[in-house]
Amino acid sequence: MLEIIAIIAVVLAVAIAVVLVLAAAKPDTFSVRRAALVKAPPDSIFSLINDFHRWGSWSPWENKDPAMKRTYSGAESGKGAAYAWDGNKNVGSGRMEILDASSPSKIVIKLDFFKPFEAHNTAEFTMQPQGGATDVIWVMHGPAPFISKVMQVFMNMDSMIGKDFEIGLANLKTLAEK
Repeated sequence: MLEIIAIIAVVLAVAIAVVLVLAAAKPDTFSVRRAALVKAPPDSIFSLINDFHRWGSWSPWENKDPAMKRTYSGAESGKGAAYAWDGNKNVGSGRMEILDASSPSKIVIKLDFFKPFEAHNTAEFTMQPQGGATDVIWVMHGPAPFISKVMQVFMNMDSMIGKDFEIGLANLKTLAEK
């Protein structure tokens, strides 16, 4: 009986060590990037992103919790505009603030998550004219603390967040092309 317990303990210790080594090998930062070509001018897309009051019409997270509490503060739109949310396990809680709004080409947002995990990231939207359309690029990047690296051993953050970005960009495309 003691031999079985010892074997289990050794296997468990080796498994934990392997996970910790794999996590330590992960990069100290992460970046998720998606892009979509939208048949609309950059300024019309810019206005949908630059005003947090309009995010309800395209953001992939807005429909994940219909009872989500939203708070707007700071400027009405553009630099200084802020949006906080508190919702269910699908959306958690957090706050966004527009740090830079260079019309009609770029918006930089400070993105702070409080629940279910604390994280402090940056989101950037870039609108680049491409003939009669606009290439919209959505990037989120930030530090990857060790606990995040451990989670990345078991799940692909790019795929997980990237799917939501793809939905959001598809929603933006539909809205801007109307």
